[in-house]
Amino acid sequence: MKTDLTHTLTALRAGHASAAEHLEHALEVAGQAPCRDAFVRLLGEQARAAVREPNLAALPLAGLPVSVKDLFDLQGQPTPAGSRVLHDAPPATSDAAAVARLKAAGGVVIGRTHMTEFAFSGVGTNPHFPTPRNPADTSVARIPGGSSSGAAVSVAAGAAFIGLGSDTGGSIRIPAALCGIVGFKNTARLTPLDGALPLSTTLDTVCAMTRSVRDAILAHEILAARQVRPSGRPLSSLRFALPTTGLLDGMDATVSRAFERALRALREAGAQIEEIPLALLSELSGLQAAGGFAAAESYAWHRRLLHERGDRYDPRVRLRIERGAEMKAWEYLELVRARRAWIGRIEHAVAGYDALLTPTVPVVAPAIADLAPAEGRDAALDAARDQNFFHTNALLLRNPSVVNMLDGCAISLPCHAPDELPAGLMIWHGALRDDVVLEIASQLETLLASVHGH
Repeated sequence: MKTDLTHTLTALRAGHASAAEHLEHALEVAGQAPCRDAFVRLLGEQARAAVREPNLAALPLAGLPVSVKDLFDLQGQPTPAGSRVLHDAPPATSDAAAVARLKAAGGVVIGRTHMTEFAFSGVGTNPHFPTPRNPADTSVARIPGGSSSGAAVSVAAGAAFIGLGSDTGGSIRIPAALCGIVGFKNTARLTPLDGALPLSTTLDTVCAMTRSVRDAILAHEILAARQVRPSGRPLSSLRFALPTTGLLDGMDATVSRAFERALRALREAGAQIEEIPLALLSELSGLQAAGGFAAAESYAWHRRLLHERGDRYDPRVRLRIERGAEMKAWEYLELVRARRAWIGRIEHAVAGYDALLTPTVPVVAPAIADLAPAEGRDAALDAARDQNFFHTNALLLRNPSVVNMLDGCAISLPCHAPDELPAGLMIWHGALRDDVVLEIASQLETLLASVHGH
């Protein structure tokens, strides 16, 4: 794991290095493998100008580099959201609210990061750009996860301390889990969506990836303009739920081993962990049978563009968006009502628990070669890869998307050993339990570090 933001800030303020030196190092890393494809646009000159601004040292981020997912507005630049459809969009007249908050806190934006086109996939591939290689494996080119793919790689590889992204069904937590870093999805209403190109206005959350939980807390406090207030309760006083309906299915050997090791460490620390069926989770597939919020709300936004420039879309993304064309108004309104009722029943069922525990995703990162299109050269291979792509996408989204439907909060915390491929532990609960989730993650991060000997 690279040195985290909090440690670097301490060293910076002790005079061990300057923000300008950190920026030059970040730009060097950004231009080399494995980070080279993480950025669709590097902003070196703008970043160098920003780091020369007076009084940066007194701000929370002190001029250290951050990256911004390609769906956020940056003043004076178009916001293509990983697409060719919007390559000629007019430049943004102002920064997105989240970007403005990072800059006001002293963050220096070094570039716009790669993403799944229009944020509509958890895999992290995009036919318009090379797929960023997951830094966790030097022998096999593996997916970074998505849709905030470049953001994850920029943080994991050492080019950025905060990777600003979005999470609609897991787009922060999936790449965090696969790349071995921390991804925190806050309660959606706590962070502003202004200036972020939407996928689903109901489910979208603005949030970030970092290298540690303490960095995640700092990033959240900046993005949400609020202070995290821990309760001071030890792990030994906490009661966790382990839902067994669906969310533990299909774990590969690495994830299963890492997950069980984390649970064992928690139990040995005195925490109470109870398996519960939580059968209400099985209702989700029925609720979203017509395509769900993402399909309906993305189609409403893309309808004109699909008519005018549909041939420029990633075919896999276009297929998912066009499902929304079939949803009737009464079906959408029924989905809104049914979701509200489902949230109420879930919150009642888990009210006695401090948090819920599941793997973030049930598998380690698959190889890029198994999921990339064959580019039309082999129809049978294209069809097989498409089938594998959609199966993998559904598998990666399965666990994290529950939290978005719950309007809840969650963090993905690395729980693998140093000699294993990354696996993420997801700690989650309902709305506005953010501080509890962050506090638990902070304690558990320390506990797992002692288990893994680092």
